[in-house]
Amino acid sequence: MFKKILVANRGEIAVRIMRTAARMGISTVAVYSDADRDALHGAGADEAVHIGPPSAAESYLNGERIIAAAKATGAEAIHPGYGFLAENPDFVEAVEKAGLVFIGPTVPAIRAMGLKDAAKQLMERAGVPVVPGYHDEAQELVVLATKAREIGYPVLVKARAGGGGKGMRRIDHPDEFAEALAAAKREARASFGDSRVIVEKLIKNPRHIEVQIFGDRYGNVIHLFERDCSAQRRHQKVIEEAPAPGMTAAMRAAMTNAAIRAAQAIGYVGAGTVEFIVDASKGLRPDRFWFMEMNTRLQVEHPVTEMVTGLDLVEWQLRIAAGEALPLEQDAIALSGHAVEARIYAEDPARDFLPATGKLYHLRFPQEAAGTALRIDSGVRQGDEIQPYYDPLIAKIITHGESRDAALEGLGKALAKTEIAGATVNTTFLSRLAQDPDFVSAKLDTDLIARRQAVLTAKSEPSTRASAAAALAASGARWKPRASDPFDSFSGYTHFHPLTQKQTLHYGEKALTYAITGQGGGQFSVHLEAPEGETFVLSVDDPEWRIVAWPGHLTVFEGAEAHTFQLHDPLALTENVGGGNGLLAPMPGLVKVVRASAGDGVRKGQPLLVLEAMKMEHTITAPHDGVIAEIAAEGAQVNDGTMLVRFVASET
Repeated sequence: MFKKILVANRGEIAVRIMRTAARMGISTVAVYSDADRDALHGAGADEAVHIGPPSAAESYLNGERIIAAAKATGAEAIHPGYGFLAENPDFVEAVEKAGLVFIGPTVPAIRAMGLKDAAKQLMERAGVPVVPGYHDEAQELVVLATKAREIGYPVLVKARAGGGGKGMRRIDHPDEFAEALAAAKREARASFGDSRVIVEKLIKNPRHIEVQIFGDRYGNVIHLFERDCSAQRRHQKVIEEAPAPGMTAAMRAAMTNAAIRAAQAIGYVGAGTVEFIVDASKGLRPDRFWFMEMNTRLQVEHPVTEMVTGLDLVEWQLRIAAGEALPLEQDAIALSGHAVEARIYAEDPARDFLPATGKLYHLRFPQEAAGTALRIDSGVRQGDEIQPYYDPLIAKIITHGESRDAALEGLGKALAKTEIAGATVNTTFLSRLAQDPDFVSAKLDTDLIARRQAVLTAKSEPSTRASAAAALAASGARWKPRASDPFDSFSGYTHFHPLTQKQTLHYGEKALTYAITGQGGGQFSVHLEAPEGETFVLSVDDPEWRIVAWPGHLTVFEGAEAHTFQLHDPLALTENVGGGNGLLAPMPGLVKVVRASAGDGVRKGQPLLVLEAMKMEHTITAPHDGVIAEIAAEGAQVNDGTMLVRFVASET
């Protein structure tokens, strides 16, 4: 077994790999960029090596620096985690040339599965069913558009060199094809360095079910059952579970056998996932699933498989890379109970899941979820910054119970106890999804979130009582004074009548002003100064409230709902940025494409430019009819709140 390994990644997956390595007595080396100088994964390793600037291209994608770090620290092997260099065959070749071991599959296997077009041709020859589509080399618009017509709309255009929803577009009509194809190609090039795509038939009522497989260097291949990853937004997984709801013995046998044939066809070694698209319109049937792709690495959602099998997949990876045979034979692996995983991202579901940045001023995860086993995989700590350079994953919450209902109930309880303040996150959305009637009853398909998006992502309002509690907390009221001076206590001495203080909070566009009056004994009257405003009698030490203050703000947690108020600063100058005539960047990013010019008249909803953030493209549209006075230049790097478009001021 290895004595020391280097983990060529960051965040939660790096922390998770190091946890298993430590248990096995293996020393670990972390690598970090300037942006991650104080990150958790570096602090959790035995050694940490700086590898470059914040940009992934200059740090976590810089194979030469990573290999040099491994050599300098005496590491014997490199574990890539997922993403970054995990499926880069050139990097694997360089690792092996340097005399190191790559903890993953062989170069031929990665190359065979790395390009979707070639992989599907190979799978057809191996007798694995594949989705109808165009998987050949020609990339001209006229060829791809013609093939799309022959296949029949709707179709999916997909980057042939990667996954994770990047470089993928659904196209419902021929008129949309050229623009969607161009966007997919740009995103594919930015994410994978390869703009080539394939075109496939869009399966109706699709479910995304994948099979975890493992192979060793002695020709043995086994499966660790399946996972259902149908709950997706923008082609990216949100909640995953194992086993797949409604799975029959016949369907499982057909899918796992197909997955094993796929792995055997390329002599697969290590952990891999064979992904299938399933037509679930008439239930799960052995003749209605097709190969999509094979991920030649560990998956983000691997913890649910670990929970239902009791196995440590990273330990298996390490043992197989060290030359050992598979630890168990197929008959010795059994399913136990049900597990679900929810991915907590820094993103704004109400703004079509735009990535978010910010400082995690408050971060608290639950210690238990009654009735289920609870696991939290995270790569951040309180006080960390969510950087614009990398995937905004904060944590994964995994629960395991005797049944799917029990696991989902545990997940709901865990999300309700999760507290994050300082960055916009998706915990409310996840909680709603976990309780959605269609999701709970396992009426699953990959369009479920899109169909229910308005309900799942709607902005919620705090209860009037919660708002009053926030105002009381913001006032600084205390039951007992910090000093003997009675005037130090808000509810202290007044000569003629109880002391009343005004407190103003801002929630979105609304300003809420409260009159707060001390009543003694730790009780306060909190009255909203508004027509028909309510009055509440509240205690400053009431355990009902989970309230967190952070610079200029205050967040109240009501179950999985987090309501953030902005504190009123009477000395602050007010400024109407843009004066209603400006369009501001919703996040830090790169202006990839500009589709209008100064002087152009535009209509509400018209695409004006494309902003790339965290390797995903986001189309910025006109908020209203108008004439453009100024617009950002292509190639400009902008921050959150930067003026992208200024409109000619309307005459009044």
